[in-house]
This record gives sequence, structure tokens and C-alpha cells, in this order.
Amino acid sequence: MFKKILIANRGEIALRIIRTCKEMGIKTVAVYSTADADSLHVRFADEAVCIGPAPSPDSYLKMSNIIAAAEITNADAIHPGYGFLSENAKFSQICEEHEIKFIGASADMINRMGDKATAKATMKEAGVPTVPGSEGILESIEEAKQIAEDMGYPVMLKATAGGGGRGMRAVWKPEDLEPAWDSARAESKAAFGNDGMYMEKLIEEPRHIEIQVVGDQTGKACHLSERDCSVQRRHQKLTEETPSPFMTDELREAMGIAAVKAAEYIKYEGAGTVEFLVDKHRNFYFMEMNTRIQVEHPITEEVVNYDLIREQILVAAGVPISGKNYFPELHSIECRINAEDPYHGFRPSPGKITNLHLPGGHGVRVDTHVYSGYAIPPNYDSMIAKLITTAQSREEAINKMKRALDEFIIEGIKTTIPFHRQLMDHPDYVAGNYTTKFMEDFVME
Repeated sequence: MFKKILIANRGEIALRIIRTCKEMGIKTVAVYSTADADSLHVRFADEAVCIGPAPSPDSYLKMSNIIAAAEITNADAIHPGYGFLSENAKFSQICEEHEIKFIGASADMINRMGDKATAKATMKEAGVPTVPGSEGILESIEEAKQIAEDMGYPVMLKATAGGGGRGMRAVWKPEDLEPAWDSARAESKAAFGNDGMYMEKLIEEPRHIEIQVVGDQTGKACHLSERDCSVQRRHQKLTEETPSPFMTDELREAMGIAAVKAAEYIKYEGAGTVEFLVDKHRNFYFMEMNTRIQVEHPITEEVVNYDLIREQILVAAGVPISGKNYFPELHSIECRINAEDPYHGFRPSPGKITNLHLPGGHGVRVDTHVYSGYAIPPNYDSMIAKLITTAQSREEAINKMKRALDEFIIEGIKTTIPFHRQLMDHPDYVAGNYTTKFMEDFVME
């Protein structure tokens, strides 16, 4: 087992990893930028190393500084959390070259699953259902036009290196294809330095449902059932739940089998998610695989009583998994609390928290790194907390979430708490009748 783990991340996920390490008797090293000197992950780690100024490229994305921090503190493993370098094949490779265990996927696995076009081809080989579309990256607009004509509109153009909705364009008629092609390529080039595009059939009324998987070093994998992540704004998740109100037992079984097949085909090591689009007829199609821990992992932990961070560490240390598949025994909902103003287009609201009261009680969990007096820096993602409620039924979990949101007081900044409170009363959400298009018609009151 590892003696010391460096956490190459910040905020709530860094604190979350530190807590499990402490329970396992493993020493921890926090890294931080100058903007995060007062963050709780710095305070609660056994050691802390400043790795640079506030901008991410000069700190949390600066591989040389992170490796240097690991070497001077004699850390024998690095946990990347999510975001930043968590799915960076080069960083995984560098860790291996320095004989520091990267608690995550190998460079080869990240390369095979990180590029969406390559991942889709790999999943086809594995026998996992995929969305009809182009075979790999499109060579030209002429090829794109031909494939779109053969498949039939609507279609979706996607950047092969994309993420967060960037480089994606829905195209409903032939005359719109070329302008969408040009703008998507330009956006992808600017965001990712890669303008490679591929095309898929646009799935109408889709649900975004992902399956949590864990694989060990023997090539064995298991799943921990699904999470419904369909409530999104600009392809950014706002809330998640498990089990999905849209699922049937038969669909859950079939998607779980497909996700395990995907993980075992590439001999996946660690915690990851296989993400699917599910149409209104409950046909499911592979979308992508995230080779890291997810923001929304706590709801899975709550319904199956399973510490996913602990399992990541055990698998990285060579401990085999049981191979058992897990199914939800309770219902859990997560609301992402962001420092954003939902009444003004969800614009960021960094600043100092002047007063904070966290909700509590049975079935309420808050994962956060903020406190009263904490100044939220403008340099990073706006998520400041995750509020999770768990109960025997979906109705009880929603009612518990309403109560918890009413108790959640954050003053000094704007947050998305009012949005989530309104969402919990929305008749379509309460009925479980929502798709990834839900937010297009949502209006704050």
C-alpha cells in the first residue's frame, strides 16, 4: 500500500481524497496555487507545496512543478481527482517514468478512450452499441455532406478532442451543415488545438445516462449501476440522480453488461464511467468514457455503500476487485452548488463568503471546501459545493433536498441554490420527465 499520496487537484475533490487517505492511514500532500493558499485542502493535508501562481497553466496544469512536489515530499503515488490532469495521457506517462503511481488510467487507456472517434471505434470492436455516424475523423466537408445525406438529418457534428459542449453543432437541414462545420472546427481549434471533427446521428429526446465501472489490474471489471445526468445547461451537468426515473430493470441490466464489456475489452484499471445516450424508445448508444472519478460519484457511493476513492487507491495498489455488480438500494440526488447568478444567465459570481450555514440531518451530505470568510477565486471552475440527499424513495429524496436547500445559506456571493430549489418543484422534474433539452425551456421565477 502507498505510504504517501500527492493530490494533484484543488477544492472539494482534493479534500474528499484527503479524507479517505487519512482513514486508510496514508499520508497526504496538497499542492496549491497562490490563489488557494487559504483553501481547506491545504489545511487538512499532512504536507502542502505551492506549485505556482493562480492561472491553471502555471500551477495545476504544470506537470513539472507537480512531479517536483511529489519528488521532494517522497510521495509514491499521485491522485489527480477530476479535471486538470486527470485524463492527460502525457502526465500519466510521466508519472510512470518517474516511478510514481498515477491513480487512474494508463497513458494507453487514456489515448484509446480520450479521443472520441477512437473510443467509438474501440467500442464497436467490443460489441457495445454506438451511435450511427462517421467512421473516424471526417476528412472534408464533402465527406460530411455525403454521410449526413446517407444517415438523414438531423445530425450532430462533434470535435474529436471536445469537452463541455465546445466544438458541437446540431444540424437540422443540409444548408446549415457547412456553416456549422466551419464554426465548430474554429471553436475546437481555439479550445483544444485540434480541429478534427466527426459526425453522429442526432438522437432526439435523449437522456444522458452513465454507468459507473471499476476495473482492476487483472482485467476484471464490475459496475455500480447508473446515474442520470440529463439536466444540463450548455452540456454542463447541473444535477444528477440514481437510480434514473427513466430506467427499467431490463435496461439497467443491459447497460450494465455493456459497460462492463467496454471496460474489460480495454483491460481498464481504476474507476471510470461509460456514458450513454438513451433515446425515447430506450435504445442506448455509447457516447464516451471518462477515465477518472466523476464529480457526481457521491450519489453512487450513497446508494450502494461504497467508497469509490478508497477503491481507486486499492486497485492502483494492485488489490483485485470482488467482481460483484452493484445495484441501487436507495435513491440519491446531487445538486451542484455553483458561485453563479441563475437570474442573470448563470454568470460567475466570485468573491468573499461573508456567512455560511451548511444543511445537515439524516440523509444529507455536503462535499465542499468553502467556509465563512473564504474568498472564491475567479480563476477556476465555479462549483463550490455538492449537496447530496439520500432516502428510501425518489419522492423522499426530493423532499429532503428541498429542506436541505432551504437550510443552505451562503451570503456575500450569488449561488445556484435558488435554481435548484425551483427545479425541485418543477412538475416535469418531479415526474421524472426530463431530457438533455430540459433547460432550454426553463425560466427562473
